[in-house]
Amino acid sequence: MTTSIALTIAGSDSGGGAGIQADLKTFSALGCYGASVVTALTAQNTRAVTRVEAASPAMISAQIEAVFDDLDIRAVKLGMLGGSDAIEAVACGLRDRGVPVVLDPVMVAKSGDTLLPADAIATLRDRILPLADLLTPNLPEAARLLDTAVATTEVEVLTQARALLDLGPKAVLMKGGHAEGPDCIDLLVTHDAVMRLSAPRQLTKNTHGTGCTLSAAVAAGLAQGLPLSDAVHRAHDYLQRAIAAADALQVGRGHGPVHHFHAVWAHD
Repeated sequence: MTTSIALTIAGSDSGGGAGIQADLKTFSALGCYGASVVTALTAQNTRAVTRVEAASPAMISAQIEAVFDDLDIRAVKLGMLGGSDAIEAVACGLRDRGVPVVLDPVMVAKSGDTLLPADAIATLRDRILPLADLLTPNLPEAARLLDTAVATTEVEVLTQARALLDLGPKAVLMKGGHAEGPDCIDLLVTHDAVMRLSAPRQLTKNTHGTGCTLSAAVAAGLAQGLPLSDAVHRAHDYLQRAIAAADALQVGRGHGPVHHFHAVWAHD
């Protein structure tokens, strides 16, 4: 049996709940082998990001080349990329690789700390969005990419998704976690269709790494050969279960992580 391999290109979260660590846990939980390219180190826990050190563009390029030179990468997930030079290195490194790319446009940590400099947003928009098979912004991230106000209605969310499609990605998954209401509604939008995913909003503060986890779960599905809609459906269900089990982890004193191995670890 051929091993499905997914690659995450993202920052490291020393607290283990988001970034590279969340991506690799998600890949593994869904039966996919995970490789990684580290774009930055963060000194981070469930309460704050206290320091960030970026990897050099040369090191990012070398990691990408090393992984693709030896491993049969079937899908790529992009997370925290850092500044403009790092984004350029990633764009060049992924050119003509011929594998699906899932982009989670990480800009702000759950703690509120900024993870993408303002001057790098245009570079991300111009150089990376056209490479993406799927863009997975939350509502504030979508607004920043479009330089507009945050959507407050489902009609506005759909309008912004279509505006993002015009920037180059093949599909956009608009995440509704920041919206109001009893249900969390995500919209998967392509040029041909709209798929609505709804789940009851779960009352927990332990949602650290939700965006990373969802996008990594989609990438795992694509690496395993699932069609995009099926990969998104499975990822959505996996994340909802991981959030539901998050309080059982009791990790940290701030926004704790979701439970990536909720289906694997023994329950009391």
